[in-house]
Amino acid sequence: MSRYLMLRTPSANRVYAGEAAPLTAAELELTAPFARDIADVEIAGVGYLAFDADDLGPAQLATLATQSACFALFETSGELLRPVALPRPFDLDDDLITIPKYQGKTNEQFTQLLLSVTLAAVTREPTGPRQVLDPLAGRGTTLSTALLLGHDAYGVEGDEKAFQQMASFYKTWLRRKRIKHTADVTGVRRDGKSIGQRFDASIQLADRTAKVTAFTGDTRTSADLFGKKKFDVIVTDAPYGVMHGSSTDVRGVSGRRDRSPAGLLREAVPVWTSQLMHGGALGIAWNTFGLSRDDLAEILSRAGLVVCEGGAWERFAHRVDSSIRRDLIVAVRP
Repeated sequence: MSRYLMLRTPSANRVYAGEAAPLTAAELELTAPFARDIADVEIAGVGYLAFDADDLGPAQLATLATQSACFALFETSGELLRPVALPRPFDLDDDLITIPKYQGKTNEQFTQLLLSVTLAAVTREPTGPRQVLDPLAGRGTTLSTALLLGHDAYGVEGDEKAFQQMASFYKTWLRRKRIKHTADVTGVRRDGKSIGQRFDASIQLADRTAKVTAFTGDTRTSADLFGKKKFDVIVTDAPYGVMHGSSTDVRGVSGRRDRSPAGLLREAVPVWTSQLMHGGALGIAWNTFGLSRDDLAEILSRAGLVVCEGGAWERFAHRVDSSIRRDLIVAVRP
């Protein structure tokens, strides 16, 4: 048994960096079952995430390399630290997610954490790359994160401007990286009528072809847009309520236009659940000031999902700003 120290990647977001210690400890506990006695420690004024483990093989090192905040790994020997080489964690360059800068973008480290934790809850054996859907895709941070981690990415986005910006960025980035690919936006028609647009990209990697598909449309019609397509994982960052109430037609408990994500999630979660494979997992990040954890868990349970509860599953709540306290919840389709 050896003691290891993980040096966290500095976060450009000062608030998130201040909250990262308990979040990354919970992430490690859920995604790396071989890690024991996880604790936050400080050595010479530098913070580390410490844990015990038996000799680390290639699979364990790969898991550690894809921790959302892993910058470097050391094995302790007395008062000395021995660097441990980690494999390259991503299939593509990580500037795929760091280049885009825009108001409202979710912190990239948290997006990776949300996806990794949700993947850890999946019980079905993989038959190839995991199929990952973000039904509130925005400009594609989750889609890009899924690609980096070796999965195929799918999305639905109601804001056509955000959709176009996402498609344009992918085309430009792939061209500048000189990666063999195809990427096109096409119209979508149903019953002879135009109902939106679709973006498809095929990216040729060393050992496989990665896929991205995204539609414009209402997330509550996601199952109609993708037809019989099913997903291993559905992950999304729910609207925080600042702008949501001015544009949606969903109604909350009061019957009035709902400025929290509650009304949207009540209508959308059953749709998303129908798109999950059995043994697949749904992960949602949301603002607890607009919807309690118990209420969201009830929405998920009513849709036929089994909520992951207790221990590290309930140690992800953290402050984003004075009006947003973000948490995540994961549920599995039995």
